[in-house]
Formats: sequence, C-alpha cells, structure tokens
Amino acid sequence: MRKLLTCLVILASGPLAAQDAVSATAPGASAGMGADAAPVVSAQAADTMEQPATQAGTETPPEPAAQATDGIFPAQPPATVEELRWIKRVVAVFADSPNDPLFRRQMEALERDPAPLAFRDVVVLTDTDPAADSALRQTFRPRGFMLVLVGKDGQIKLRKPLPWDVRELSRAIDKSPLRQQELRDLGQRGGVAIGR
Repeated sequence: MRKLLTCLVILASGPLAAQDAVSATAPGASAGMGADAAPVVSAQAADTMEQPATQAGTETPPEPAAQATDGIFPAQPPATVEELRWIKRVVAVFADSPNDPLFRRQMEALERDPAPLAFRDVVVLTDTDPAADSALRQTFRPRGFMLVLVGKDGQIKLRKPLPWDVRELSRAIDKSPLRQQELRDLGQRGGVAIGR
C-alpha cells in the first residue's frame, strides 16, 4: 500500500513540476532575465510537456475494444452498399433520431460483443437522419427503427423492427449458404471456426 501511495504521489507531481518549470522560465518571470535569454527547461519537464496526454515515460496501450471493433463500425461509411458486395456483410441500423431507445439498445448490443461480427465479415452502417435522405435510406426505405441484414451477395437477408443481439445475428448469418461454404473452406484450409 505504501509503494502504491508513493507511486501516485510521484505521478501526480510530474505535471506540477513541469508547470513550475515552464512558469519559472516564462519571459518576465524573473526580473534579471533579459529579452535575449533563452528559457531553460529540465529534460524531465520537457518530456512531460511533449506528452500532455500521458505521464512522462509511460505509454497507453491501444484498448482491446478499439482493436476488436476496427473496421466493423467505419468512421467513413461507403456511399452505397453495392461497394461492399462480395467483401462484407452489412448490418444497417436505422432510426429517426440517435436518441431513439431502440437504436441505442441495438448499438449497445453490437458494440458490447463485436468479435463474432468481425469473424463473419460484418460492417455496421447507421443512419439516424431521415431528412438527409441518404443512399442507404433510398435503398431500404425504413420507417422509424429498422435493422437490415444484407448478405455478401447484396441481397437482403432479413428486416427487423426491433433490436437483435449479436448471437441472433450470428445465427441468421451462419444459416446462409454462402456462410456455410465459407466455413467449409475454412475447415479445408485447416482453420478453426471459433465464432460464437
């Protein structure tokens, strides 16, 4: 316990030491400092100033959740679902507002367990702005909340007016003939089907 408290005190004092060093070297902070004088900053304070988000000498590892969701929830969705044909399965989630309780429940369920989605080559696209009349909305014509599963072949596999969890989506995907073929191919290459 004593070591933990000592570490916390040291970590907490790091930014304060850097702040004191910077304020002490600021122009005009010392009466004897001329206009040409260069501020002197200790190496420890310089390290701390260069890394404002982390403590000096420590790095934060990437979060496992961020790695697991990489590519499933794209920041820049494709203009059309057609761009993903034969590459990804699409789960499109629609609502009239991002505050729709069904939409929020659906997204929480998908984000809670993204590994099975990644294993099945799923990308999740969302649209919560009916006024924008996006290409997704023109394609699927949703009314209120709607979940759409599109296969790699570009065909709609299911439409649901209520949220589904990852397990239900995984089962629906695994029943498709294309997914069955993928699993057979994976088995022939010596892969292990580990999806849930």
